[in-house]
Amino acid sequence: MTETPRSPLPEIASAFLRLGLTSFGGPIAHLGYYRAELIQRRRWISDDAYAEILALSQFLPGPASSQTAFALGWQRGGFAGAMTAVLAFTLPSAIAMILLAALVGAAPPQTGLAGGLIAGLKITAVAVVAHAVLGMARNLAPEGPRAGIALAALALIALTPAGSLAQIAAILLGTGLGLALRVAPPSSELATPPLRALSRRRGAACLMVFALLLIGLPLIAGSGALAQIADVFYRAGALVFGGGHVVLPLLQSGTGGMVPESSFLAGYGAAQAMPGPIFTFAGWLGQVAAGIPGALVGLVAIFLPGFLLMAGAMPFWAALSKLPLARHAMAGANAAVVGILGHALYDPVFTGGIRDDADLALAVALFLMLALWRRPAWQVVIAGALGGMALALIA
Repeated sequence: MTETPRSPLPEIASAFLRLGLTSFGGPIAHLGYYRAELIQRRRWISDDAYAEILALSQFLPGPASSQTAFALGWQRGGFAGAMTAVLAFTLPSAIAMILLAALVGAAPPQTGLAGGLIAGLKITAVAVVAHAVLGMARNLAPEGPRAGIALAALALIALTPAGSLAQIAAILLGTGLGLALRVAPPSSELATPPLRALSRRRGAACLMVFALLLIGLPLIAGSGALAQIADVFYRAGALVFGGGHVVLPLLQSGTGGMVPESSFLAGYGAAQAMPGPIFTFAGWLGQVAAGIPGALVGLVAIFLPGFLLMAGAMPFWAALSKLPLARHAMAGANAAVVGILGHALYDPVFTGGIRDDADLALAVALFLMLALWRRPAWQVVIAGALGGMALALIA
């Protein structure tokens, strides 16, 4: 009698639920957790195949760690495996963020210990984003030409009216300069293992759906709160390069009329304490803007473009990754992201989180915890929350 093959879905769900509950530290840390758990321990795919998935997730806009989870689930269990992986990885953080927003998100307390806690989370966000800017500058703009692209993008954002169009223009500027300056010469061509993927026809269909939603959602954004949330969050997920923190300026400009700035910064601070993807910040914002329906629409809208792009690009990646122009363009776009996030560090993060010298001192201490003492993000968040409450007591 032939044994019936065991479904991989329970294994995928178990592995990614564990990762979703324990993966603190942001996208780069998540990629390390994946390799240790899924490649080294479970041996789902080879290191070479994993490296190709990482390269593709860095090339595409969207949440890199969630797109990598999507691709890993696909390699193990096809489309069902991909969806199982992303749901198991995302739900713990998403549920926690929605519940927190329902309790305190609409009107974060301003005084007392509770107010100090919220202030501490805002101060923590200053340290976390500053650390992200530093790390991204080292990796994505390490030499003169790319550092110049980052500065040009920052200047463009600073000198133009606030809004997502400025971020888009900065990314396009970086892409053009990357091509013109031939930054980051492409790596040597290596034989790459084939990835399990859709057919090219179906991949092209996913890319077409991605483009149609990007064009069509703005046309219906004025029909109600949920349509507006879908437009803002889909556009943010579709245009963010370089990791979860870069979504901050796109969401801040898009939700300005729906979410108070104090709630926005408090939620962003709370997101640092969560395991799993930082994009679950969308659950907080959607809950504050329009309750549970807004949270669900926001979460689906912010993750969907990244998954459509990953599913659509996998069939074409082996050929595309060898094109020098593609490498130059992506290097320029990533350098521009450093400038975009650098501006976001100042406004709204610093201007909204730092009120006086005591706040600045706490932010510097938290930054040193991250940059010099290499403490995990969840420890820094706890320290920031306790520090904010301590400052409230002595004020």
